[in-house]
Amino acid sequence: MEEESYMEVEEPEGLYVRNLDDVKGIIKHAKLDERNLTHITQAIYYPSSEVVSDNLKLLELDDHMIKQIHEGQSLYFKGGHNEKVVLCTDEKTYDVKAAEISNSLLLIPDLKFAAATSTSPLKSPRTANNTSLERSLNDSADDDLLMERTLEQRQILKIFHEYFECREIRPKFRKMGDLLQMTRYSGPEHEEAIDRKLLFTFDQLLDTVQCSRKEFVEGLKQYRCIEFEGWMRVLECEYEYRIVNLMVGLIAENSWPLDEVEREETINALEGIAPKQIVEGLFDVYTVPSDGKENRFTYKEELVARIVAQNILQPGLKFRVDEFLSTWQEAVPEGMKCDEKYLRGLGIFDKEGAVPCIRSLSEENLPLNIHDRMRLLFKTKSKWTLEEIEPYIECFSTPVLSVSTLMAKHARSLMENGVRFYVTKH
Repeated sequence: MEEESYMEVEEPEGLYVRNLDDVKGIIKHAKLDERNLTHITQAIYYPSSEVVSDNLKLLELDDHMIKQIHEGQSLYFKGGHNEKVVLCTDEKTYDVKAAEISNSLLLIPDLKFAAATSTSPLKSPRTANNTSLERSLNDSADDDLLMERTLEQRQILKIFHEYFECREIRPKFRKMGDLLQMTRYSGPEHEEAIDRKLLFTFDQLLDTVQCSRKEFVEGLKQYRCIEFEGWMRVLECEYEYRIVNLMVGLIAENSWPLDEVEREETINALEGIAPKQIVEGLFDVYTVPSDGKENRFTYKEELVARIVAQNILQPGLKFRVDEFLSTWQEAVPEGMKCDEKYLRGLGIFDKEGAVPCIRSLSEENLPLNIHDRMRLLFKTKSKWTLEEIEPYIECFSTPVLSVSTLMAKHARSLMENGVRFYVTKH
């Protein structure tokens, strides 16, 4: 028979404190066999009015967060006055939500569990399935003749009726973009108009944006953000296109192969046209080191194609697909190819009319509320394939909530010629 530990919960300390006679009396009235109990009894008392525990919260941790703690990393909360708080590690971001607990949980410092409440020598298990505390009734009785019962007092520090559950979410980059757009760089001649109070250093922006450090660095790349004079800046679109166009124009001018672009030559060629730090930052954003070629670089085809397309697809304009693709291809350096997938989240095709067209639709400018975004998307285009709408909805997805699941909830699907389309529910 397995030994049991014995605990009882009392009113706050000061009203009454149990003694050994009380314990033995309760065991007797409960018709328990004392030989089947371990020798330490713990009397538990509800928190007294002097105990301050409002600063203690119960937080659910997943394997990743536990690993971070074991490695000495920090978990930190982020959120402004009008923002819902999130929890971040160095790599992931979590939504935090309060949830009720069906059975109250007690936080009791120094509470002993079964094995720690036994003062008797432990016997060897009789079978592989027995616990280390299991002993025969005769052995237990012999031990109890030698061991006296002891009583220990335990104070409840806090009773939890709720906990905070964490759900991994995508990083919230929109705030980063909005803050950076307020001080976008459009040339030294326009710097006097910039409100210096709205500028952010790397650390200041990291503290403000609701995402982990790793995701934050990815967000800076997504917005093509560079550090200029100690501040994190994005460039005004037309100014960025002008500088990048001059940079890639050096490929033909110097007869460079696409994978043999020279960094210093590029920076020196634009001296006097743009600040050196701006050119260096843009070069680092738009290029990668060439494989097997020391001090030679290759432009990222997708980034170059997107900035060119963004310059062509001005808001409010509509282009015939064939004319746009031709103009787009002619505007990029020879050897680079323009692919429709590079327009992801930047423009949409409308092939429902007699003449297929394309127009600008930037994900960065859409509403942050999923219901408002859905209404705007279906107002812009009556029916979408999953592939078309995914770039505009994926920011609301999570590791357990896919884009297709979101569409099933917020839209209605139909099949046309073997292709699934999504239309508005209402």
